[in-house]
Amino acid sequence: MCYTIVDAFRFGLFRKQTPRVCAWKDKNTLQAFSPAKAIQGLKPLEDGCLLVLSILDTNTAKNLFAEIERSIVLAEKLKIIPLGGLDEIGKNITVLEYGKDMIVVDCGVGFPEEDMYGVDLVIPDFSYLVANQKKLRGFFITHGHEDHIGSIPYAMREVNCPIHGTAMTNGLIKLKLEEHKLADKVKLVTHKPGDVVKAGCFQVEFIHVNHSIADAVAFAIHTPVGTVVMTGDFKIDPTSKDGMMDLARLGELGKQGVLAMLSDSTNVERSGYTPSENLVAESLDRQFRNCDQRIIVTTFASNMHRIQSIIATAQRHGRKVAVTGRSMENMLKVAQELGYLKVKQGTIVDLASIKSLPKNKIVIVSTGSQGENMSALYRMAFNTHKQVEITAGDRIIISASAIPGNEKAVSKIINELYRKGADVVYEKSEGLHVSGHACQEELKIIHGLVKPKFFIPIHGEQRHLQIHSKLAQTMGMNPKNIFIGEIGSVFELTAKSCKLKGTVTAGKIFVDGTGVGDVGSVVLRDRKHLAEDGMIVVCVNLSAEDGSIITGPDIITRGFIYVKESEQLMEALQGVATEAIERCQRKNIRDWSAIKSTIKNDLSGYLYKTTKRNPMILPVISEI
Repeated sequence: MCYTIVDAFRFGLFRKQTPRVCAWKDKNTLQAFSPAKAIQGLKPLEDGCLLVLSILDTNTAKNLFAEIERSIVLAEKLKIIPLGGLDEIGKNITVLEYGKDMIVVDCGVGFPEEDMYGVDLVIPDFSYLVANQKKLRGFFITHGHEDHIGSIPYAMREVNCPIHGTAMTNGLIKLKLEEHKLADKVKLVTHKPGDVVKAGCFQVEFIHVNHSIADAVAFAIHTPVGTVVMTGDFKIDPTSKDGMMDLARLGELGKQGVLAMLSDSTNVERSGYTPSENLVAESLDRQFRNCDQRIIVTTFASNMHRIQSIIATAQRHGRKVAVTGRSMENMLKVAQELGYLKVKQGTIVDLASIKSLPKNKIVIVSTGSQGENMSALYRMAFNTHKQVEITAGDRIIISASAIPGNEKAVSKIINELYRKGADVVYEKSEGLHVSGHACQEELKIIHGLVKPKFFIPIHGEQRHLQIHSKLAQTMGMNPKNIFIGEIGSVFELTAKSCKLKGTVTAGKIFVDGTGVGDVGSVVLRDRKHLAEDGMIVVCVNLSAEDGSIITGPDIITRGFIYVKESEQLMEALQGVATEAIERCQRKNIRDWSAIKSTIKNDLSGYLYKTTKRNPMILPVISEI
């Protein structure tokens, strides 16, 4: 009888530090050894071969395979390393590493905080991936939101490897790669729920979930030490247009045994269940009904189910649909090409043609639900949109909730729309948005189905992670089996244990325009200083012979005072700077650094004493 170990890589057999096995055709010799001795007596095969044993004794073969697996499990440990997504919302990226194989799950961006002046995006630190790029077997992406795919172009510049995702996810990734001129250099591999992908010693299974974007999946990652379930972002929506989350498969995995689960913690503070997307469709229909004015709807461009509801509602009420905003236009293009949007011919019209249509026959779908300065809705509200101007009576539907940190920007737009006489309808007053993340009761269902041995809450700030830990304990989990880490924490797992074992290089890299990583804490500190206190530049020309003042010092200010109304202070500053330079001359100090330091110290002390302010001071010295 011929037995094949399905894949030698599954057990990590081809490693210098672990036992190797070769084909053994002499059943008598094999049976003369115990399984452990049989392993020691076998000669190694070359890397990459499948193992075939021709054995008549079934029990001996089974024992041998079990001994092989036990010896390998003892030799290697699975490492789970979150490089983002802990103690923060966004920038989700997690590494799984076993021996010489490594995969990455998600690769998202974070968004700048208020004190990150001039920063456009925050991406993960890829140092650990770069240092181990020979181990990389692929990136696996749960869905197409920015906090899960936004950093992919930056990662691919550093470590180019295959990217695995569903059709919609890969369509959005392709757009990003095209923007960065990387589309021809990166391999995108498309899968559907139910597919199992081999990546080194890992087997990655795609599992359908519900979320606020089409084609979202969770992963069951089968490793040599056990199965790891990563839920990605999800909720349970029995009436979702793309079918309910595959709870049955998660239940099967739970019965088979799950080593660890990493689960979304975003909505863990909310009790109950997340409402269905169908409720939003009903609310939209109420807003369209009996409205004889132009309707403008803004929502997240990635929420295809919501956009489908808007288009379907417009069709029922006899309205044409126009789209504005680059991200919305790109999203619709991808969704239509892949068949995720069902639109009757002639429903979607060009934005330029809406002027010829009656107002009660128009719906404009726009970007700008988060108050972004360059978004289409912002430009409409502040009269800078080239094709659409808000007029009194327009009904503006904001079908989204403000992401934490964006509340002021959204309020600014709402106030401006009201000022123009528009009828503004938003989530707080009309229930026009539902979350894409699971609330407490849904999280409990997943814990009950999966029954993991170990639990690592992810995708949340510290309070979310801690609350999720307590929720898991209410489901019967031992607190000793729940682990809360930080970005860069290394979780080492065997079939029976999980431990925190040190850290790797991780953190935040700032993107400013085309610059990646050239804005650090020092630059941000300077920008914050300039924003809060302004700047003073002291320009002076000194003699090359004796260091005396030839011209100046001239005082230039930016963001500090209005010069024409502060002439007395300006004259005083010139006097302080002159005295500082002359004091250096008397002490025969000719070093420019020392002279600049003296000027800065004297001016800083005088300004704080007289104004209680501390502007940035930049002396500029020229020698003539």
